[in-house]
Amino acid sequence: MKNFTSNSQKIGELGESLACNFLIKHNYSILERNYTRKWGEIDIIAVNKDKIYFIEVKSKSVGSLDFVSHETNRPEDNMHPQKLKRLRRVVETYLINKRQGSIDWQFDLLVVYLDIEKRLARVKVVDNIIL
Repeated sequence: MKNFTSNSQKIGELGESLACNFLIKHNYSILERNYTRKWGEIDIIAVNKDKIYFIEVKSKSVGSLDFVSHETNRPEDNMHPQKLKRLRRVVETYLINKRQGSIDWQFDLLVVYLDIEKRLARVKVVDNIIL
């Protein structure tokens, strides 16, 4: 596991841990975290009902979870075409290396909103993103 030192890295790590808990609660099994290659990283790889899910996690610290429904700078907007291209390459590498070429898979984004002061979190799922 990585050693996170900056505040944004710590928020990201907390968001990933909460995302894993969320997935487990919804009957996913976590296969890997932070699957890294030179060209990119997949935050979480999980399986549910004979399908592999590649999951990018975006974490955002907010003053209040009520803010989430009114926000204009959405974390999912950072999923630009170049990033999606790198992520697709990592997904392909994983499927080849693990000999999972014939299994169904999908790419999802989990946005974790954190109200650090109140120790609350909300998870937003953006599923089946096309790479």
